[in-house]
Amino acid sequence: MGKKSRVKTQKSGTGAAAVVSPKEIMNLISELLQKCSNVAPSSGKEWEEYSQIRGLVEKIRKKQKGMSVVFDGSREDYFPDLMAWAGECGASLEGFAIAEFADEGYGLKATRDIKAEELFLWIPRKMLMTVESAKNSVLGPLYGQDRILQAMGNVTLALHLLCERADPTSPWQPYIRTLPSEYDTPLYFEEDEVCHLLATQAIQDVLSQFKNTARQYAYFYKVIQTHPNASKLPLKDAFTFDDYRWAVSSVMTRQNQIPTEDGSRVTLALIPLWDMCNHTNGLITTGYNLEDDRCECVALQDYKENEQIYIFYGTRSNAEFVIHNGFFFEDNAHDRVKIKLGVSKSERLYAMKAEVLARAGIPSSSVFALHCSEPPISAQLLAFLRVFCMTEGNELKDYLVGDHAINKIFTLGNAEFPVSWENEIKLWTFLETRASLLLKTYKTTSEEDRSILEKADLSLHSRVATKLRLAEKEILERAAASGRAKRLHFQKQLEDAAPLPLYEESDIALLENADAKLPIILRKLEEEDEGLPEAELRPDAPLVNGDEAGTKIRPGALPNGARRTEEQPKEKGD
Repeated sequence: MGKKSRVKTQKSGTGAAAVVSPKEIMNLISELLQKCSNVAPSSGKEWEEYSQIRGLVEKIRKKQKGMSVVFDGSREDYFPDLMAWAGECGASLEGFAIAEFADEGYGLKATRDIKAEELFLWIPRKMLMTVESAKNSVLGPLYGQDRILQAMGNVTLALHLLCERADPTSPWQPYIRTLPSEYDTPLYFEEDEVCHLLATQAIQDVLSQFKNTARQYAYFYKVIQTHPNASKLPLKDAFTFDDYRWAVSSVMTRQNQIPTEDGSRVTLALIPLWDMCNHTNGLITTGYNLEDDRCECVALQDYKENEQIYIFYGTRSNAEFVIHNGFFFEDNAHDRVKIKLGVSKSERLYAMKAEVLARAGIPSSSVFALHCSEPPISAQLLAFLRVFCMTEGNELKDYLVGDHAINKIFTLGNAEFPVSWENEIKLWTFLETRASLLLKTYKTTSEEDRSILEKADLSLHSRVATKLRLAEKEILERAAASGRAKRLHFQKQLEDAAPLPLYEESDIALLENADAKLPIILRKLEEEDEGLPEAELRPDAPLVNGDEAGTKIRPGALPNGARRTEEQPKEKGD
């Protein structure tokens, strides 16, 4: 998270503000709020709405030019202050240092050999910026009255961050001064750079992210200027769109859930110093120790002296990394493409198929995923497709009222037990066709994308967007190829009259404890159900990987994401 700032870090205070009529700004703010509060545009009109909102934002930004001031020096000048403050607060300082890395910007470097699972970093609660600390700050009176703040911890953290940035005596100044001055989230993309995301699965979230951020900004601008409980906020004289965009991106790329002091619930937090760690594949290695009231991180692997120390941000797709963290991860073992599927209610066999799916714990309509790995589909998607392609005769009825019907339900996600050779041919043909159709929705081919990436003058944001677009296509291409190969395989099985593996004759059927089958199958479904990124990444999700030693957390585990709510307010190498 240590990408070197291209400009100085922003700061509130006195600056060379442009001479603009307050009434003129307020009129533009009101127009923006109205535009962003309109009902969702009809299908195909989203880009037009985005351009209109962006046009209003640019007018406001132009009027506000010079109203956001900067810290003296660059962010790296304040790293020693951050380390000194961390030491005073009781954080660990031994074994690592902040360093700059060629491809990833700033991160943590081992200053000695560190063993895998060794506890090397802890951050006490007093260093954290949380919703609770916001409620006890100058923002508290407004928080007590404003329902948006009460409902949205990420927005509260963004305004909390801005208020503390504006206060030279804030205890968090050593942390705030080391934050990047700008980010690479889509909120910072130029309009022509966002165009590279058209037809990608990220585009709707990107457009919603901008609209929601603009609406929040307009709403709170009016609140700060008019609400009695906002009269003492240090933002009254200087609260620009660029300020809010910066705060939203700071929170969006860094926020995490931690337990409250009494451990009764969770709250959102920014975790200084620890959030300098960059991402790699692996496992969650950070937890919260309630007894010592501190965030603790153990080493993901062995690190030699001078090697960069990484942590794992979670099983995010590259679309989620780009939208919420501002980077594309080249070697993402968890990359995937969403695919929405459902059994039509007008289908004659809908009731029977829905019943079989319900018994398997699978909805009749849902968002699944095609994965970058082989096989490209999860056990849950395999089960859905098998039911989706079932016929009324010996297939649906067999899983509803046939012998061993209850037990056979739990083999639907098991590749070893096809429903029939014909069923396998149908489902893999469907997958091949669907992936091929999705590929046709892109305006460029994979070859054209690779040619674009060879251009030396391609901007960073355009490069990230093009990489994401290409990665989606490569997943779809692999899925189509896999579907084709499976289809041919099962066609040969059918032609050769190969015997169908029967559940009744398998080792699973011979297990004496019938209950033992259930956890095996369900665990597989849960592990593979990463096709629904919302399940892991929603802010209201339970604490991740909790155990007796503490509660696991990860950078950016709680993106603003339009999936959970319209409102929304770790960038790699920042």
